[in-house]
Amino acid sequence: MILRTVLLTLAISCTSLGVSQVHARDQIALNINNASIEQLEKMKGIGSRKAQAIVEYRLQNGTFATVEELAKVKGIGPKFISKNRAWLSVQ
Repeated sequence: MILRTVLLTLAISCTSLGVSQVHARDQIALNINNASIEQLEKMKGIGSRKAQAIVEYRLQNGTFATVEELAKVKGIGPKFISKNRAWLSVQ
């Protein structure tokens, strides 16, 4: 009985992991050089103020050459960039 419970738990865990990997793989990178405030707000960790700050930075300084330059925006740090690097682009 215990073995059956362990195997069932393992099977459910593997299934859940597979679904989340497919979801992450299917997510399209967000181009930070032309994303709207509404699009930016959909990113985890970006609220309306940070989204507005990104757009204002682009208007004042031009486009980002690299995703890492996003750290120049007030309120955006390397931790955010590291967590979201796979879903950010400049192209």
